[in-house]
Amino acid sequence: MAGTKGKQSVRDMVLSLGLIGLVAGVIYIFVPHDESEPPIKTVDYRVELLTARRAASYPVAAPEGLPGSWKATSVRYRGADSETWHLGFHAPGGEYVEVKQSTEKPSTFIDTVTLGAEETKATERIGEKTWRRYRGATYDALVLRDKGATTVVTGTASFRQLTTMAEALRTK
Repeated sequence: MAGTKGKQSVRDMVLSLGLIGLVAGVIYIFVPHDESEPPIKTVDYRVELLTARRAASYPVAAPEGLPGSWKATSVRYRGADSETWHLGFHAPGGEYVEVKQSTEKPSTFIDTVTLGAEETKATERIGEKTWRRYRGATYDALVLRDKGATTVVTGTASFRQLTTMAEALRTK
């Protein structure tokens, strides 16, 4: 009698697990799934830009005329922290591009912002300025040392997209 009771308990447990699996499968099939990417949270950076332009000792850069597919996602100005300006974008194709400016020592600032990218011999002529190219494992970058501050356009985007951002930058 004891042997039959043990077999029955195992059979009941297997049947219970099968029923639970079947119910979970039905729920999974009939509950709607949103496979799309979540909407990108954008920021309006106009107020921070005006504040930074009033406070900074250098001409603060921000893009003008970028297509609507470029979405501003983050903005910061830290006057006490080497007058650091940051503006982050979600670029077309899902890549990340940021504009960073600072009065910090250029070599330290560039290394930090580009996550250790190395300077190459290549340059980009954008407007009247010559930007240096940096290549890195995580970020590539375009770097401009000018007017008391270093400007870095960096991110996961291609050099073409980084150049598009650098071309759109205006100071006032």
